[in-house]
Amino acid sequence: MTLTSHLQELRRKHEALSQKVEEAQRSPASDDLEISEMKKQKLRLKEEITRLSAD
Repeated sequence: MTLTSHLQELRRKHEALSQKVEEAQRSPASDDLEISEMKKQKLRLKEEITRLSAD
């Protein structure tokens, strides 16, 4: 896997998580802990994207 394709996959996962977080926040039955975990995972992806893009 090339760096470019890896970055594209990370960005795709980040965007998918963003959508899941938004949907969960709009749902009255959403679990705050689950939303928090998704946000942490999203942040880790963003940090990884930033780190790899800086190289």
